[in-house]
Amino acid sequence: MSCLNGTDCRETAKRRSALAVLALMLAIFLLLSAWSFLPSRNQVVPDDIQYGGASAVEGKRVFQAYNCMGCHTIVGNGAYFGPDLTRIHAEAGPAWLAAFLPSAGGWPTSAAVRVQLQNPAIREDAGTDDLQAYLQRYPGAAERLEQRAGQHSLMPNLPLNAHEVAALIAFLKYTSSMHTEGWPPKPHANRRVPASWAPKAPMAGNGAAAGQTAAAASSPAPSSAGAQPQDLVARGRQLVSDLGCVACHATDQKRTVGPGWGQLAGHEVQLADGTTVTADEAYLARSIRQPDAQIVAGYPPHVMPSYDALIDEADMKAIVAYLNSL
Repeated sequence: MSCLNGTDCRETAKRRSALAVLALMLAIFLLLSAWSFLPSRNQVVPDDIQYGGASAVEGKRVFQAYNCMGCHTIVGNGAYFGPDLTRIHAEAGPAWLAAFLPSAGGWPTSAAVRVQLQNPAIREDAGTDDLQAYLQRYPGAAERLEQRAGQHSLMPNLPLNAHEVAALIAFLKYTSSMHTEGWPPKPHANRRVPASWAPKAPMAGNGAAAGQTAAAASSPAPSSAGAQPQDLVARGRQLVSDLGCVACHATDQKRTVGPGWGQLAGHEVQLADGTTVTADEAYLARSIRQPDAQIVAGYPPHVMPSYDALIDEADMKAIVAYLNSL
């Protein structure tokens, strides 16, 4: 190339300088890219997270398959109709999630969380099988039980099977373990709580509410022994409400997470193995104590936990009496 007015042309030098700067930028980019994969950053990866035989990778696929981001935000992505889920495992813990996810149409009760703590996988992940210790470790669960337990939620019941629930918990455990650079931002301490979330009783200060909730959940329920038939039915109605059973079962014949109770007692029930059984008192009690012993046709196994450790014989009679009344 020629230069005007006889000036010194340094086109070649300029090209070399430009190429040198470009090569330097490329080298920096490659170096930073390689550095982002070094284990020294202590960033958790999905392959490191397992829960109940499921991986976080499987959980992400379930999360995407049900389009959960259509309502929820996670790691800064998604919609704002439902709560942000980035830290939900760290806040509420695996027992609360296991109680909520299969029957999301209703907020779980403390009894439902206590049932989930009998699961060995949940006990191992939570580090305890005691409800009070669990609520102290996961204050988000205590807050949710205090404000919303037993009420209806806006989330629909999804047809999740037991493995999908475990996979979702693994995925949410992974997102809780991520270093998110401060996301999601913490809300102001003086934020207003919607009236529908208001506690059923006055909240105690200095964290006492969580302890009261745990104490109430761990205290034995009044015995049904010696109750009259009408009292027995009323007691059974109260028990199924306290235990969170109505979050999964309708009191009519409507199908929700589990079979409806209307016109159930005394009638024939079709089982998954093709046989039929009469829903007598023995069948109803066995279905509560050993829910996987006889799976009803059309329903997946391993969704309902066993309530055997929470219900004594007197309370079982009350629950069966209530089911018979329907």
